[in-house]
Amino acid sequence: MDKIVLNTGIRDPFTTSNQTGFIDLIVQEAFRRIGIDAKVIVYQNSAKSLVNANIGIDDGAALRIQGLEKKFPNLVRVPEKLMDNDFVVYSINKIIVSDNWDTMDEARIAYIKGWQIFQNNLRDHKSTIQTKNAQQMFDLMTAGEVDFILYERWQGLWRARQMEITIQASEPPLAKQEMFMYLNKKHAGLIAKAAASLSEMKSDGTYQNIFDKTLGHLTK
Repeated sequence: MDKIVLNTGIRDPFTTSNQTGFIDLIVQEAFRRIGIDAKVIVYQNSAKSLVNANIGIDDGAALRIQGLEKKFPNLVRVPEKLMDNDFVVYSINKIIVSDNWDTMDEARIAYIKGWQIFQNNLRDHKSTIQTKNAQQMFDLMTAGEVDFILYERWQGLWRARQMEITIQASEPPLAKQEMFMYLNKKHAGLIAKAAASLSEMKSDGTYQNIFDKTLGHLTK
């Protein structure tokens, strides 16, 4: 069986050290169905992971936004999406009044430095802290130093469970982004097959089963 390696910059609960995260299992199964042994590796430097996928050191990238081929021309997007990423407001025992960016103007907010979706929408916000990482952001919230934190839904729920705290999320989310796999153009012949395989997984219930055991349980 041929082997390929896709990279990402995202960890728990999407990828885990024992390859049982949501994206780990989705990628493994989607490619297994077309005769490929695939795995996902994690880079601490997310930008480097895309460079390596583009030049062919790795075979592709997982859980990435649409449009990367403009900057990384050797990457070809698998058109069937992996999932929607929800970007939400989290709080502890505070009322989240709206899903509108502007209604948080008077609140103290924290988010991770470099997350463009938040930076671009909060340029004029008066009380914002940008943290180095997720743990620092959560520590600010549990200490009462900020009212809200902004994060991706499933990573937020996973971290709250690790910390054994209860958090509330805004509904609907502030923003959604479709997330995809990309393959280096040397594997262009696998694009349609991988898309069809992923679509089949959604139709036959496999996708939902993986979702339930890796992400869905975090809401309970």
